Amino acid sequence: MKLEYGVFTVSLDFELYWGVRDKRSIEQYRDNLRGVGNAVREMLRVFDANGIHATWATVGFLFFKDSETLKKNLPRHIPKYTVDILSPYKYIEVSGELEAEYHFAPEIIREIQRHSGQEIGTHTFSHYYCLEDGQSLAEFKDDISSAVKIAQNNGISVKSLVFPRNQWNPEYLVALTECGVRCYRGNESSWIYKASKDRGKSKIKSAIRLLDAYINISGHNTYELKDCLLNEPFSFPSSRFLRPYSDKTSILNWLKLKRINNAMHDAAINKRIFHLWWHPHNFGVNTKQNIEFLVKIIEHYKFLEKKYHMKSLNMGELSLYG
Repeated sequence: MKLEYGVFTVSLDFELYWGVRDKRSIEQYRDNLRGVGNAVREMLRVFDANGIHATWATVGFLFFKDSETLKKNLPRHIPKYTVDILSPYKYIEVSGELEAEYHFAPEIIREIQRHSGQEIGTHTFSHYYCLEDGQSLAEFKDDISSAVKIAQNNGISVKSLVFPRNQWNPEYLVALTECGVRCYRGNESSWIYKASKDRGKSKIKSAIRLLDAYINISGHNTYELKDCLLNEPFSFPSSRFLRPYSDKTSILNWLKLKRINNAMHDAAINKRIFHLWWHPHNFGVNTKQNIEFLVKIIEHYKFLEKKYHMKSLNMGELSLYG
């Protein structure tokens, strides 16, 4: 199948502290986490005003209201990571009562649900790492089953998944199909974006990825729909990570915007898919500057919508073409 128009796809990795727990303390990341609620409301306001459809890939833990209800709903089999700090279950066990502001978000999830075009997908139940040593396919399947179940309990049918840390594992795709998940966000095809263990990430690759945000090194990373629909679950790969505002690099924002806009233009002209992603907590600080930059991207989308009939579709909507 070939699209009759280009597609602008947005996905967000909604995770709160579960996404950075093994990297930073709450004290180190407190401001970002406290700003998530306001950042989400601002993003929804901009999305509503411009007809932007997005997939919110949500960690299953966020559906619960507190530690007590979470502990009553843990999977039968939990990942046995070789590196202990990777396991959120050990953190849950020793932490006592978890602060809701940093660990749970049922109200924010309900707010997202109230907005047209917004899909609640999954970011796994526990922010599961599919390439780390010690864990298994059976444990992953239990995790996804738990993610699907808690979403169903909240009136949500999960169709889309984003692998935490982009650790997509081809051997684990069978578990998605068995759990009714129809699509996932794959990685860009360039070697610099190849999925890897967290401790196996190369500093050289990271530096080149940073440079790629401003200068076209890996290409536009736009995709033909027919190539995305070759096998189920379908892969709708990332085109670009929207790096958050930084005072240190703000002078280069025009290059970052040009890089994104050029790729979107390629998708619009050639009737391909452009897939932009980020984390809500990236906008938790410098929210005003981040929203202003997002608006500039969306202004270009609106130009492409008018000139080339580009459409905004979330991942679940794209999967309906399969």
